[in-house]
Amino acid sequence: MIDREHDLPITKQAEILKVSRGSVYYLPRPVSSVDLEIMQRLDRLHLEYPFAGSRMLRGLLALQGCKIGRRHVKTLMRRMGIEALYRRPRTTKPEPGHKIYPYLLRGIEITRPNQVWAMDITYIPMAHGFVYLAVVLDWATRRVLSWRLSITMEAAFCVETLEDALARHGRPEIFNTDQGSQFTGAAFTGLLASNGIAISMDGKGAWRDNVFVERLWRSVKYEEVYLRAYETVGEARHSIGRYLDFYNGRRPHVLIRVLTSAPRIKPTSIFRRSARRPNPGRGSTYRRGIFVQTTGTSSFDVSEQNWHCAAAH
Repeated sequence: MIDREHDLPITKQAEILKVSRGSVYYLPRPVSSVDLEIMQRLDRLHLEYPFAGSRMLRGLLALQGCKIGRRHVKTLMRRMGIEALYRRPRTTKPEPGHKIYPYLLRGIEITRPNQVWAMDITYIPMAHGFVYLAVVLDWATRRVLSWRLSITMEAAFCVETLEDALARHGRPEIFNTDQGSQFTGAAFTGLLASNGIAISMDGKGAWRDNVFVERLWRSVKYEEVYLRAYETVGEARHSIGRYLDFYNGRRPHVLIRVLTSAPRIKPTSIFRRSARRPNPGRGSTYRRGIFVQTTGTSSFDVSEQNWHCAAAH
């Protein structure tokens, strides 16, 4: 908007456009190497403990010898596009003009390709920076139908990823995303509506509603991203593309026998627990899917990513 070569002074241009003069002269600073290292640690911790908020993450970083304030952790989390995942009352409002659609997958049996697609975005660390990865995933086959890398979280690259998936694989009956502004904007939802696709959105903070994409992120990061140190965006694009080809073509997937005869999957079925649990020994009890030591002192081994919770009585 501001033309620095124009005869009209920049001050007058800013006044006409009703923008802050300070914002015109401001030059964004690159992310420091220290913050990049902390962001990589935060990404690993968030993937391992998605329920951890800024307060807990600050404590986990402190146990690793990284001293950082909670506000700084919140700033970096916001830059990375991550937050603690848990069910909570909906206290925030969607952006003006952005419609939030209901979650349509509860109780539905997903039995065939192109019945349900899902999409999400994740943070990808590099040696000297970071990028964002967006994918479109078929729920029944676990295939990555389309993907894109971007240096920003703008909606445009999400729309391009969706357009590519539609052009190469047809259209699904239902398309599921979270409530991010990239997916609630008119450009994205309009493209889905114009193709006659039912729009489904996760509940606020309900990571289980899009669990297969969350599983994909875990595979991508532990089997590819954390083993590399991408120097450039081009290198990241090439390496991640090679891994996703492996993920689609050769990597075995749990519950998937063959591409055309995937078993029936209910979104909630993978969370059902067996009624019988092995006895872990004296002084322990079973709580919410993990064995908790009820005697002794508490410890948290971050280096080996093992959680030992203890409540002194």
